[in-house]
Amino acid sequence: MAQNVTEYDTIAAISTPPGEGAISIVRLSGDQAVAIAQAVFKGRDLQRVASHTINYGHIVDPTRDEVVDEVMVSVMRAPKTYTREDLVEINCHGGIVSTNRVLQLLLGAGARLAEPGEFTKRAFLNGRIDLTEAESVMDLIRAKTDRAMQVAVSQLDGNLHTLITNLRQEILEVLAQVEVNIDYPEYDTDEMTTQLLREKAALVSTRVDELLQTASQGQVLREGLATAIVGRPNVGKSSLLNHMLHADKAIVTDVAGTTRDVLEEYVNVRGVPLKLIDTAGIRDTDDKVEKIGVARSRQAIVQADLILLVLDASAPLTAEDQALIDATADKQRIVVLNKQDLPVRLELNEAVPGNTVVRTSITTGAGVEALDTMIADVFNGGIENSQSTLMVTNARQIGLLRQAKASLQSVLAGIDAGMPIDLVQIDMTAAWDKLGEITGDAAPDELITQLFSQFCLGK
Repeated sequence: MAQNVTEYDTIAAISTPPGEGAISIVRLSGDQAVAIAQAVFKGRDLQRVASHTINYGHIVDPTRDEVVDEVMVSVMRAPKTYTREDLVEINCHGGIVSTNRVLQLLLGAGARLAEPGEFTKRAFLNGRIDLTEAESVMDLIRAKTDRAMQVAVSQLDGNLHTLITNLRQEILEVLAQVEVNIDYPEYDTDEMTTQLLREKAALVSTRVDELLQTASQGQVLREGLATAIVGRPNVGKSSLLNHMLHADKAIVTDVAGTTRDVLEEYVNVRGVPLKLIDTAGIRDTDDKVEKIGVARSRQAIVQADLILLVLDASAPLTAEDQALIDATADKQRIVVLNKQDLPVRLELNEAVPGNTVVRTSITTGAGVEALDTMIADVFNGGIENSQSTLMVTNARQIGLLRQAKASLQSVLAGIDAGMPIDLVQIDMTAAWDKLGEITGDAAPDELITQLFSQFCLGK
């Protein structure tokens, strides 16, 4: 995928978030990066300084000979840069006006405004990173927990790339053997090649399966575990949300029906990112606004990955409680028996068989630690090594792994059905191609363009 960097324009963009801050960074990449920076820089001759040095000076408007900002300019020469092109980073004072002035001067001196993700795209096209490492850059930026950050760093280090590359090599070796069998049948037997093909297909399929087992965890780390807090009015749903957020985000009163819409907030629970959804109390009501909130709450139940069903332990089980128990029976669910600081009057008996139950008092904080532990257990359940940082984290990777596995299963089915070896080879080659799309070795240009368009400007 490596290409000649001189084929590209020199690009520029602001790489720090907009707003006031100590510094802002404007980045340039391309074969004219140093020359363009020099055109608006007063200080040392940037074209003569050593690579990977930082240089003090001023950005000036050459048309007015006006000083725009006092800056430090980092000069990094290809190929030892993020993009494998000449790279310049101008550290100027944080502020929207001054930073934009610096960018505009660079554009006026011959740079082109970078497209979203174009710096990382050039790193990919110039062979410094593959697609899994490129995607991990955005995962690292968007990480909501330490665990998510560790997984992103693992992918950025190339761990997933190495595994996929090794699997493709396993397939390539057996494909070469098949070609020998087809072209020179006198040197081999169909039985030997078929057996080798079966063994390799089974081996790679098993390893792909192991990766797919991490998919649910990976997607949760990337997007958050959608967790709906449901219950009838005044059982403590909004109080639970506020307690988990350590902030008063939801209005809490003793008036039934206070929450009339769905509130969403992110929280980190034992390293698991939760997208908490506080729903309106579900009950029959004549209030038009509350009816809309109840309808949205029912939809949230359908879409949630995890349900926190809150019941009032100080009151007997009601028909509304039972209706919610029935409505969430097929969902991953934790039943929260709240208000344990009051005399307990609720007996569950067999109302929630086989489900996790935790007793809490949001007023006193009792039982919340146990709830956090149960949520973490739900996330880690079913994964043999829940602390692994090698996992697939997005739908693109997961979809391609599933297609590769389907092709490998077709190989095994074809062998069992006695299909000719050259036909079975087609499915093995398809698996090799799908794994190549994960790393970008076999990815179409349209996919690459679409993927990098999702990145932030300046990255």
